Amino acid sequence: MTELNEATRQVQTYARKAKESARALRLATTTEKNAMLHLIADELVANMDNILGANGIDMIRERESGMSDALLDRLQLTKERIEDIAHAVREVATLPDPVGEIVSGRTLANGLRLVNKRVPMGVIGMIYEARPNVTVDAAVLALKAGNGVLLRGGSAAFESNKVLVETIRSGVDKAGFSGDLVATVDEYGREGSVALMRARGFVDLVIPRGGAGLIRTVIQEATVPTIETGVGNCHVYIDKDANLAAAHDIAFNAKTHRPGVCNAAETLLVHKDVAAELLPRLGVALTDAGVTIHGDDATRSLVGNAEVATDEDWETEYLSLDLAVKVVADAGEAIEHILNYSSGHTEAIVSENVSTVSMFTDAVDSAVVMINASTRFTDGGQFGLGAEIGISTQKLHARGPMALQELTTTTWIVQGDGHVRH
Repeated sequence: MTELNEATRQVQTYARKAKESARALRLATTTEKNAMLHLIADELVANMDNILGANGIDMIRERESGMSDALLDRLQLTKERIEDIAHAVREVATLPDPVGEIVSGRTLANGLRLVNKRVPMGVIGMIYEARPNVTVDAAVLALKAGNGVLLRGGSAAFESNKVLVETIRSGVDKAGFSGDLVATVDEYGREGSVALMRARGFVDLVIPRGGAGLIRTVIQEATVPTIETGVGNCHVYIDKDANLAAAHDIAFNAKTHRPGVCNAAETLLVHKDVAAELLPRLGVALTDAGVTIHGDDATRSLVGNAEVATDEDWETEYLSLDLAVKVVADAGEAIEHILNYSSGHTEAIVSENVSTVSMFTDAVDSAVVMINASTRFTDGGQFGLGAEIGISTQKLHARGPMALQELTTTTWIVQGDGHVRH
């Protein structure tokens, strides 16, 4: 038998402890789980100075290494952001508990009574990049849904995640559960990631959240069942029947509100009939906000400082103040472009034409389609689902914001009265 390396041994040990600890959590009441989340929130606030100190170390290191401003913004924690994270934890405590929910039930002709109900997934592995808030989101969502969780948060947030996990474990312990429900494998680097992806039989589900490279690696290397999340080559299409004032604001917000997140717009498609009226003014506003526009010939004739767009631009999730812009003949061309280049995350149409909107929503095959609204609304919190673990861009088990319900599975309960099969 091949000897396991240290990373694999430790990941399997963490997973085994998490699975054993999750047995008690599986039997916990909603009140008990909510009390645990409130204690975690209390610990985050009480330990704020240590968290900020650790985050400061990460920020200095990554700034010196040349990390972009958009990614630094994702990495940075402040007093206000930690308070917001703690508030989000308390909000998860207010959400309905999916565990025990009856999905369906019926009685068969032979008298067998069937009930399908939600139960915890077991142990969830989360692999993500430089976003320490995800450390907390992933942990508390997994815990509320009755699961243990192993976290791999990436080297950029190493110090932040270490302290955050210690803080979460402290809250779990104070609630009377085992801190082993939550663990980080960051110290084992890439080997830890691979061990987590391949911990079949120890980990029940792996969720990658990050850029295309991370997602691709996990999909190719994982033996544990996986849900793809995070890659957001999102589009905004402005139709000829759009309210142009609203279109201007939606396109500007979708690109500039937080350019380093997966629901930021990366491509703007504009109907040729409104391009001359909209693009010069919008181009100035975007440029003033620091956006570099990568445009086709028609766009560059209207936005003088636009760079030449290449095929790579249409494919790129920039996560920065860059925007690919194309003038299209009609909604059909916009849809065709989206179907060719979209990552399946979020697409938006700005139009007052009901028929065009209906055609767009029927034809576009993405997890979320926005009508006269910014792509930035694709978010578990904005959808009223509470904190999310990511946006699923695949079609099996979960699609769109992955909140509490998506972190459970189901069990069939079959009750008979001495039934035997003939």
